[in-house]
Amino acid sequence: MAVLIYTQNYDGKFKKSTFELVTYGAAAAKELGTETVAVTTGKLDDTVLKELGKYGASKVISITNAELNDFSAQAYASAIEQVAKNVNADLIVFGNNPYGRAVAPRLSVKLNAGLAAGVVALPASTSPFTVKKRAYSGKAFADVIIKSDIKIVSLNQNSYKVKENPVDITTEEFSAEIPDGAYTVKPIEVIKSSGKLSVTDAEILVSGGRGLKGPENWGMLEEMAEILGAGTSCSRPVSDLDWRPHEEHVGQTGKVVAPNLYIAIGISGAIQHLAGVNGSKIMVVINTDPDAPFFEAADYGIIGDAFEVVPKLNEAFKKFKEEN
Repeated sequence: MAVLIYTQNYDGKFKKSTFELVTYGAAAAKELGTETVAVTTGKLDDTVLKELGKYGASKVISITNAELNDFSAQAYASAIEQVAKNVNADLIVFGNNPYGRAVAPRLSVKLNAGLAAGVVALPASTSPFTVKKRAYSGKAFADVIIKSDIKIVSLNQNSYKVKENPVDITTEEFSAEIPDGAYTVKPIEVIKSSGKLSVTDAEILVSGGRGLKGPENWGMLEEMAEILGAGTSCSRPVSDLDWRPHEEHVGQTGKVVAPNLYIAIGISGAIQHLAGVNGSKIMVVINTDPDAPFFEAADYGIIGDAFEVVPKLNEAFKKFKEEN
């Protein structure tokens, strides 16, 4: 028996979100009295694979099929299914991100496994197996019981603290049988942004909405992000108007994020936007409209003109950094 964790790598390296999954999986394995096994794709450097041992993984299996260099939910689900059967996994952990949301349901069907998506804590009980997850677009929590022999959970980002728990780790290569038809659609070109912090990786996000009136006014937000070591993001109308790149769109119809600090500037707080950001630890809103829905959801709010408030905040942040 084993807890199997899908550890996505990014150009041959692991990010903080991956270490969060391994920390969670190792803690769950301790509760279940079983071993922690990580699975990833590609031929990674052995020293990179062994990083997972710092967070509790006793084994990491690298699926080496060249076909998996191009993502296909069906192909990935088939490959991970074979690894799960090979290690006799009874709990499989994914991140609740686009990859996890694409692969986990398919794997659930293949293994006849119950699936709880958007989990935010370790199992409250292992018999019956009960986990807490977000419900109603993050407005409530639900305790979900999974009764199947094999269980799958996807963990919300930033919901479990990364903690080092070094153990001896072994590495192993695995060649999966990829079924015909797994790649009915193949990507022609993949364009990746570079040189800036991804919205899903950022622990602080500075986000702008239509209240900024145009793309030419984003300089003060970018300055704030630089001072705070933050990423930048935006609401859907902003990306639809091409004021900002579409990869910065956060919300229910964009990227779901859960940073430690989310600063919303000129965003009213439509329910679709809040559904994608209300996993944030702390939310701050700056808006001229005191009746903006975001004020009800935010931890802190400033009623004021962003063009006056943000430059003053930037000066205050700079001064604080200089003095500390």
